[in-house]
Amino acid sequence: MRHATLDPGIFVENRQRLRQLLLPNALVAVNANDLLPTNADGSLRLVPNSDLFYLTGVEQEESLLLLCPDADDERQREILFLREANDLIATWEGHKLTKDEARQVSGIQNVQWLSEFPKLFHRLMCECEQVYLNSNEHKRADVVVETREARFVQWVQARYPLHHYQRLARLLHRLRAVKAPAELDLIRQACAITRAGFERVARYTRPGVSEHEIEAEFAHEFIRRRATFAYTPIIASGANACVLHYIANDQPCRAGDLLLLDVAACYANYNSDLTRTLPVNGRFTRRQKQVYQAVLRVLRASIAGLTPGKKWKEWQETAEDLIAKECVDLGLLKPRDLKSKVADPTQKPVKKYFMHGLGHPLGLDVHDVGFTTEPFAPGWVMTVEPAIYIPAERLAVRLENDVLITETGPVDLMADILIEPEAIEALMRRR
Repeated sequence: MRHATLDPGIFVENRQRLRQLLLPNALVAVNANDLLPTNADGSLRLVPNSDLFYLTGVEQEESLLLLCPDADDERQREILFLREANDLIATWEGHKLTKDEARQVSGIQNVQWLSEFPKLFHRLMCECEQVYLNSNEHKRADVVVETREARFVQWVQARYPLHHYQRLARLLHRLRAVKAPAELDLIRQACAITRAGFERVARYTRPGVSEHEIEAEFAHEFIRRRATFAYTPIIASGANACVLHYIANDQPCRAGDLLLLDVAACYANYNSDLTRTLPVNGRFTRRQKQVYQAVLRVLRASIAGLTPGKKWKEWQETAEDLIAKECVDLGLLKPRDLKSKVADPTQKPVKKYFMHGLGHPLGLDVHDVGFTTEPFAPGWVMTVEPAIYIPAERLAVRLENDVLITETGPVDLMADILIEPEAIEALMRRR
């Protein structure tokens, strides 16, 4: 693994939290992700299954976890199955986890090779009544490729049709939404690495530099700190910044333009998510600063609004109202637009300049699992990312920080990453 070794107590505690939510006489199964093909005989690097990592800390293909808290044999109440290595695999793919190493990583004592899975699984299925199977239930997911979990679900239900099947995702979404102290430490570390990357890039940016060269500066800083990109970086100069998911990153940065950076680090599978907007030549124009400060005011008000008990919909609507007022002051909207009533909220006048969500849960996934239809709760980590897009002026400003919700008020996990326009300009002068 690239990151430092983690305390297995994290995963022991996560499994214990899950057990407390299970029905009596239950069996839980969680699979690793597939190694996805590219072209010819190529394949992508494995992306660890977030749920399996959350419960075991294991990041290896073909791994499988079984939990059966009420199993008659105490040794079979949690079993981790691994792909068994051999000399050929070692030669071509490198080292795979041994049983002892897997015990140290996960805190699970009963580690078996996958060849032992069929008989042990059958024995536990004969004992249990409730079976928790997993699937991707993120509301924005568009699942077009059959996953390893999906194949497993089909196989289990075809072979054991008379069991009572339950949705594991509902439980894991509830658990993963609330971050434990050890998880918060890893998110903070990802934020610290992101800060280092941002400061490096701010000092590097100047007219004539290409977006892809800036991406390379981030990569250098992240990789040297044992991290990866949390998501495909958005490095968008000028009019490119008005494209919400611009990822070409292949255009030159021109004097007089703004540069929108939506780039962040992932450390030990825990993600950060940052957006900053810089003046390419190191100084904001008067108009650019007006728009920037408008977005910054909304960011701060929205961070303050992250309080337990509030619902995401209310939080979003408040931000849209604030941005609408700022757009009036910027000459983008008319005062009458603030009073206009529309049957479809997506048709509000402000949507022309701010058309996306204000933020999302963050954790093992960038758009992390959780229940955004429920009130905010202590322990959630949310992104806050207001913006104003003005394509007619080749200008866009988006700012984003990661915030922990607590009983005593929001805690900005990126408060130490420069954001004031004067501080940005001062940092860029240190080229």
